Parts: sequence; structure tokens; C-alpha cells
Amino acid sequence: MLIKHIGVILFLMLTTATHAADSTTVQVLHLKVQANIDPRTNRYTELGLAHAQELDVDFVILELDTYGGALNDADEIRTRILNFDRPIYAFINKDAASAGALISIACDSIYMAKGSSIGAATVVTQDGAAAPDKYQSYMRSIMRSTAEAKGRNPKIAEGMVDEDIDLDSIATEGKVVTFSVSEAIQYGFCEAQVNSIDEIMTRSGVTSYEIEEYKLDLTERIIALFLNPFVSGILILIIIGGIYFELQTPGVGFPILASAIAVILYFTPYYLNGLAENWEIIAFVGGVLLIAAEVFIIPGFGIAGIAGLILTLGSLVLVMLNNDALDFSFVNMDDIFIAVATTLAGLFGAIIVMFFGGVRLANSKVFQNIALQDVQDQSQGYTSSYYKSKSLVGKKGTAYTILRPSGRVEIEGELYDAYTRGNYIESGTTVEVISDEGTSLKVRELK
Repeated sequence: MLIKHIGVILFLMLTTATHAADSTTVQVLHLKVQANIDPRTNRYTELGLAHAQELDVDFVILELDTYGGALNDADEIRTRILNFDRPIYAFINKDAASAGALISIACDSIYMAKGSSIGAATVVTQDGAAAPDKYQSYMRSIMRSTAEAKGRNPKIAEGMVDEDIDLDSIATEGKVVTFSVSEAIQYGFCEAQVNSIDEIMTRSGVTSYEIEEYKLDLTERIIALFLNPFVSGILILIIIGGIYFELQTPGVGFPILASAIAVILYFTPYYLNGLAENWEIIAFVGGVLLIAAEVFIIPGFGIAGIAGLILTLGSLVLVMLNNDALDFSFVNMDDIFIAVATTLAGLFGAIIVMFFGGVRLANSKVFQNIALQDVQDQSQGYTSSYYKSKSLVGKKGTAYTILRPSGRVEIEGELYDAYTRGNYIESGTTVEVISDEGTSLKVRELK
């Protein structure tokens, strides 16, 4: 602790002297983390510290009020803070529990508002139960190493995770360490109780300073907007609806273009925030390809179509969840419910659009301009029979190739394209023509 304080004091003296000579003020960037630690918080701190480097600020104040969150995101934030080359002060403005405690301990100094607390860093699953020991062991190790790096008692930091750590009278037996303000000050996990950031700067010996509160820029706010479940539901509606209308009217282009844009707007924000994994995006693309194969290549709707639907809808749900390769141990049940409800709402919305919007689309002027509207009616002399000069209905022949269900048949020494009603017919089997409309004969097997 003494070495750490000496280093900070020397930095303050150097900074104050430099700025006094330059007649400039100390620049302070204020970051706020007032929600669960998750990929969004992770990205916010990453962008904030990058902004601090661009501005070449002298201090960063990280204001915390969080009950914790995802361990992997907290670890990335911790590492980012440890590697930052300027002092970062934690200002605990109520709670710094679990992952919040880890992030606080990584900072150069910790200040706490009246009534605040720090500690209780046991790793828990989404239902509140203690996570398996491998997670606890990892959390103990990074709490210990972080405390050592900042000159704080590593055993106390470890005791914030493990209730079995022997800390004499510091913690109640069978309870993990959670410090009030006075206790944190007593054991070196807080420099002082303060009421504001201004008081932190005064205690640090800085009298002339400017504080900038970091806020996401317009692009990041737009990205955050598309993470809203309501907006995500609308995008899912457009994705599914666009795919459906394109499959119904291949070549029109507009539905699939709308669907493609919606896919980009849906996946990109989640990808940038660390939620959408590469394999989840690949699963979505694979699902769409399977559905297309079922519609255009494979007759009927079987395994490929069902698998395609599962992959498509499943990937839309999974990208909203911070799962670790389908491990939902640390995913909150509320998040799972919201993700499933959002996807189902988008699906049912798309179904409604298919039923009621399909008729309006077919009758719209835009659709009529791009779709063929002429009808070749029989009363005008048109016929669908390719064999109108001689009817082949009732004629018998032999399957020249395997019919599955299409192939070729031989009738009276001539070969014709043919198909069945869906059944499989081996080559050499006797067949009978039951329809000759169109360019292929419809045949059935003669027993």
C-alpha cells in the first residue's frame, strides 16, 4: 500500500508542476457503470478508456454502482484498467459487489460514498446458487493477483470470494467478506469516504481541473437502440417475412433485400457488444440455406426444413444471450425469457404479415409492375398439354430410368420426361400414363 501511495503522490506532484508551468488545468474523464457487468458494460469501458487516451487525460474516475455480472466481462475490464497508463480512481457510489468489487480493486485508488459497500464476490449461477469450484477458484486467483498488483491485502480479497478463508476477526465465520466504508478504510480497501468527485480531486491535491463525463457517441447510441428487444422483434419480423415472400416469388428481389438489411442491423450490434458469436451467425446462415434447399430442391417439407427452422430461430435467440457455447449457467432467466419472447413475437408478427400483407402486396401497383400479370386462358386457345396432337393418357410403357419422382419413360419406342405422384419407381417397371398436361407425363406404377 505504501509503495502504491508514494507512486500516486509522485505522479500528482509531477502532474501539478507540469500543469502549473503550462498554465493549464488537469483533465479528468468520468465513466459511469451503474448496471450489471455484461458485454455492453465491457464495450462502454473499452470505448471510454480509448477516449481517455485520445484526449490524453490525467485521471479517470470510474463511478460504480453494480451488484456484479458476467465474470468474463469483468475480467476483461479489470485487465484493461491494470494496463492503463494513467491513474484510475474507483468511486463506489453505493454498491460494488462481486464483479464490481474485482473492478474496484483493479483501480489505483478507491473512494466510497456514505453507506456504500464492497465485497461479496462469490461466483453464482443464474438461479443464485454458488457456481462450481472451478469458477470460484478462478475468481479467487484473479482477486488475489489484482489485490497484490495494487498493494492491497490479497488474503482479504480472496476472502471476498471464499467463506472458508481464515481472516480472524475480519469476517464472520461462514460468510464472505463485505466491507462497509469504515471497514474498507480500516483494511486498506478504501482511501476515504467522499460525497463527490470534486472531493476526490481535492483530496488528491488537484485544485484546477476539468471533468468530462463520457457519453457514447451517436453511432454507439444507434447501436444501443438496435439492442432494444422491441426493435429486435421488428427486425426479426422483417427477416422472416422477407425470406418468406422471396421464397414465394423468387426473383422479385425487394423482400430478400429488406431481409438482408434487417439481418445486418440485427446481428451487427450484438456482435460488436460481444453477444453474437461467429458460430451463432453461421448457424443462422445454415438454417436459411436448409430452408431454401427444402423449398427449391427437396420435395415436401421434412428433416431439412425442420432443422432449418430450428437453426434460424435458435440463432436469433442465442445472439441475444451471453451464453458460453450453450452454457447458460450465468445467464439470467429474465434475459432468456426476453430473448425467447422477442423472437416469438417477431415470428408471429411475420405470420400475420404473411396472411394479411401477402394479399395487399400482390394487389399493389409496385408488385404489379414487377410481376407477370397476363393469363394464358384456355378460352383464348392456350393449352397446357405439350402432347395435344396425340393423347398419351392410358398408354403403357416402361420406366427407362429410376423415377424419384421424376425421370424418363419409354412408350412405343420413344422416350418421354415423366414424374410420379411422389412415389419411387425402379427402372424397368411397367407404368401407365395418367396425365399428359405440361411438358412431362404423369405416370403410375402398374402392379
